[in-house]
Amino acid sequence: MRLTKLFILMVLASTSIISCKDDDDNDIVPVEIRDRGEQALEDDEALLTYLQTHFYNEEDFQNPVEGFEYRIKFDSIAGSNLDKTPLIDSDLLTTKIITRNEVDYTIYILKIREGVGTHPTFADSTFQNYRGELLTQISFDNTANPVWFDLPGTSSRDNPGIVVALTETLVEFGGASSFEVNDDNTVQFTNDFGVGAVFLPSGLGYFNSSPPASSIPAYSPLIFSFQLYKVNQADHDQDGIPSYLEDLDDDRILFNDDTDENRLPNYLDADDDGDGTLTKDEIIVKEDETIVFPDNNGNGIPNYLDEDEFGNVNEI
Repeated sequence: MRLTKLFILMVLASTSIISCKDDDDNDIVPVEIRDRGEQALEDDEALLTYLQTHFYNEEDFQNPVEGFEYRIKFDSIAGSNLDKTPLIDSDLLTTKIITRNEVDYTIYILKIREGVGTHPTFADSTFQNYRGELLTQISFDNTANPVWFDLPGTSSRDNPGIVVALTETLVEFGGASSFEVNDDNTVQFTNDFGVGAVFLPSGLGYFNSSPPASSIPAYSPLIFSFQLYKVNQADHDQDGIPSYLEDLDDDRILFNDDTDENRLPNYLDADDDGDGTLTKDEIIVKEDETIVFPDNNGNGIPNYLDEDEFGNVNEI
C-alpha cells in the first residue's frame, strides 16, 4: 500500500509540473492504475450486492419444457419478482479463493448441475456454450452453438486468452456422460452435462485492460454462465506429456514454466530442455498410458528437463 501511495503522489506531482507548461495541451498525463488489493475489495462489495438483488430462472430447471436449452438467465428482484430467492441464499452457490498477484480473490460459483462426465484440469480444452455479461446484465459475449475453449490459452505468455476464474470454475464441473451423432451429423449430448455460472472480480478478468473492441469497461466484475458438454485432455505440443503435468511449480500457470528459457513455455515446446532431443523421445509411455520419466545420471532431474542427462554419471 505504501508503494501505491508513493506512486499516486508521484503522478500528482508530475501532473502539477505538466500543467505549468505553456504547451500542456500536447502533454500526456500518466493514467493511474488502481491498487489490485483495494480494487478486489470494491469488486467483492459489488458482487455481493448483485447476488443479494438478483435471481436465476430456477423454475425453468426444476420443470424443464421440451426444447429447454438449460441456459441460465439472471434478473433483478423487483416488481413481480419480489418473491424470488436471491442468488446469495441459494444452496447451489459456493465460494472459492484464488490467489493472483499476491491478492486473494473470492469467486462465487453457482453449480446448478455438476455433470457426470470427466472434469477438466486447468490446462485442458472444453466444448461448451457460454455467455459473458456485466453486472448491468449487458452481454459482451455469447455463443449460439458450442465451441472448443482452450483453458490455458495459446496466444502468448502475456495474454493467456481466458480469465482465470472461468478456468478455475470449469474444473469443478463435468461434461455429459455420452453423445450420439445424428443423421445430419449434428451431435446430441445426453442430458447430464454440467451447467453453472461464476461471478468474478475484475482482478481475475481483464482488470484495467479489456480486449480490443470489447464493450467491457475497465475494472468490471464479470459473470460467465455455461453448459459444459465435453472435455479433452490437452497435450498442446504433442510431446506425450499432458499439458497439466507441465506445470512444474504447481501454480496452475503454464506460461512461466520454460526450462530452456527460449520464451516458449514447456507445454508448447516439443523439446523442453533444448538439448536437441524431442521430449517424446526422452520419456516412456506405457500401454496403460502411465508416463515414466527416466533420469539417466541420477541427479533428480528427468532427462526431458536435463540438457546434460548423461553428464556426471560416474561421479561419486
